[in-house]
Amino acid sequence: MRILFLTHSFNSLTQRLFIELTRRGHEISIEFDINDAVTIQAVELFSPELIIAPFLKRAIPEEIWRKHTCFVVHPGIIGDRGPSALDWAIMNEQLQWGVTVLQANAEMDAGDIWAAETFPMRLAKKSSLYRHEVVDTAVHSVLTAVKHFATGQFNPQPLDYSNPSVQGRLHNPIRQSDRAINWQLDNSQTILKKIHAADGFPGALDTLFGEPYYLYDACAEANLTGKPGEIIAKRDHAICRATVDGAIWVGHVKHKTNTEPSYKLSASTALGKQLASITRVPFDPFSTEPGETYRDIWFEQKNHVGYLHFAFYNGAMDTTQCQRLREVYLKATQLNIKVLVLMGGPDFWSNGIHLNHIEHADSPADESWRNINAMNDLVHAIITTNRQLTIAALQGNSGAGGVFLSLAADIIYARESVVLNPHYKSMGNLYGSEYWTYLLPKRVTKEQADSLTQNRLPIGAPEARQMGLIDECFDLNLQNFREKITQLAEEFATDKKHHYLLKQKNHQRETDEQQKPLQSYRDEELRQMQLNFYGFDPSYHVARYHFVHKIPHGWTPLYLARHHKIKFP
Repeated sequence: MRILFLTHSFNSLTQRLFIELTRRGHEISIEFDINDAVTIQAVELFSPELIIAPFLKRAIPEEIWRKHTCFVVHPGIIGDRGPSALDWAIMNEQLQWGVTVLQANAEMDAGDIWAAETFPMRLAKKSSLYRHEVVDTAVHSVLTAVKHFATGQFNPQPLDYSNPSVQGRLHNPIRQSDRAINWQLDNSQTILKKIHAADGFPGALDTLFGEPYYLYDACAEANLTGKPGEIIAKRDHAICRATVDGAIWVGHVKHKTNTEPSYKLSASTALGKQLASITRVPFDPFSTEPGETYRDIWFEQKNHVGYLHFAFYNGAMDTTQCQRLREVYLKATQLNIKVLVLMGGPDFWSNGIHLNHIEHADSPADESWRNINAMNDLVHAIITTNRQLTIAALQGNSGAGGVFLSLAADIIYARESVVLNPHYKSMGNLYGSEYWTYLLPKRVTKEQADSLTQNRLPIGAPEARQMGLIDECFDLNLQNFREKITQLAEEFATDKKHHYLLKQKNHQRETDEQQKPLQSYRDEELRQMQLNFYGFDPSYHVARYHFVHKIPHGWTPLYLARHHKIKFP
């Protein structure tokens, strides 16, 4: 079936639906919702049998929905209408929420229902709920709706508020006043709820050092206390702020200003010298009973297996995070373990260098250079590990340098729902490093490597497994995936298996080094990266600026908008 996606951006849901529907043999083309004229032209060029809107911020033009069946993916239960659906679900402490696939008509979110599913809510950031529960539920619902449409005989269900099973209602857009924090009255749970409901976008507006800031990336603190509203501690990228019944950590903020554009930064980076007098409370990554607190890197050991977690916000890894992770990694390799599992984080495994922090630096080119070298140092440490077998366990999506970081491990497992973007070119034709020219050809053919790095398209874990990019993937939820990884890691840690595989691994590494030293791969990659950072072509710096400042697309890239190839073959 020819299916056209109309979407605000190629976000996590749109990418996952692109993969799932392509896997099932559908022909997909994508158009970013720039304006009515562009959208109408896309429909005319592609002549789709079905239109799907996975992520829109405005209504589909009437000229389109009157002539074509258009599915709108709404992140709410049946009857829920209006923007801020997931925000309100978190704020109202809903125990269950859902996704509805409805047909576009004259009333926003009020069209006939083609499919709907629900999921249990959890106390989590809106961005995390979206990436897991909403995306998974939306995929199931859309696949069901597409099957219904393909029969030509399915009658969608009209929205009927007189039906007692319809629990959703029309709501207004959520305002900052709805989630304003009162540090003198609100307890920690209430504050977490308000920040969680705004995480990703737009953030919860608050005041820090007399200036307005949007708050993101919050978590609870079990032990620290202080005067409500005061910043009482700092740790790595985060600040700790006291509440009436304890404290919470805030990892990221964005300065609200009317004079210059702003973007998210870690709290420590954004506030800088203003935190000079704040007490630094370190966290030991090897602590066995840390209690609830802020931590972005931590290590766990069970039997002869070590599990290294690195849950970086949005998967971005800045220079200091790469350096800290490498230090913890090297310390872990000195412990009495036979297998070292790299767990990443539950939302992202890794997305490579930290573009926001690079943009914020006095010299983005210099910070890009420092960041990529810190990533390379980390990758080198993993590649040259000779006492342990290493496993990359991808709980969440991974992109750019993060994918190639995972290739440094001996064995790679992923959840079946994971989406990989193993390419750099979308960031202003960035060449990339992380020893990818050594690691990628060891797993895939030259033709596959060229396709992965040049086509700039996402791939699913099953497709990655089929080509050998990863070793295996599992259709499991997060908890069951972790249990599966534990089982597999402990099998690899058995004496006989571990001895044989480690001997084989070290022999191969010695052979590879004799044929071409790792340093040669690094030098060649960095010569290309140096041109990206310091050369005459500013494409990388322009693309990074647009990405960081979330500047809307002026057109849809041709590798997504396949319908333009019909006009321009």
